[in-house]
Amino acid sequence: MGGDVRVLVDLNIVLDVLENREPHFLDSVRVWTAIDKGKVDGCLAAHSLTTLFYIMRQRVGSKQATKLLAQTLNIFSVAPVDEKVIRQAVLLDWNDFEDAVQICAAAQAGADYLITRNVKDFKGGSVPVIMPAAFGSLLKSE
Repeated sequence: MGGDVRVLVDLNIVLDVLENREPHFLDSVRVWTAIDKGKVDGCLAAHSLTTLFYIMRQRVGSKQATKLLAQTLNIFSVAPVDEKVIRQAVLLDWNDFEDAVQICAAAQAGADYLITRNVKDFKGGSVPVIMPAAFGSLLKSE
């Protein structure tokens, strides 16, 4: 597959890794590791990072949340969420606006895949959506 493949990773995958959430941890950590090792280029939508900090601050405190955010930024690049992304998401008219923003951020960032555990929430998007386990299988087949 190589580093020329770009993926946008949904926040649920990051939280699976940071919080060791079972039964999803192993598949999600494989995605994280592939990005960390440069096998693929991984990004997070900008708004996911503010949500990540908010969630982690509640769970582990501000200082540790800041460290976790910095570690995450050492691995993932940031896909912008700008006016264009927001306007495109509004036009999708999806029930879950945050999911619409995710798929539009993925498209604008040139992602080949959006990796999430909520594939059904992204039907009709312009970027292929894939579960972590399925993405892991793609990595193995390359």
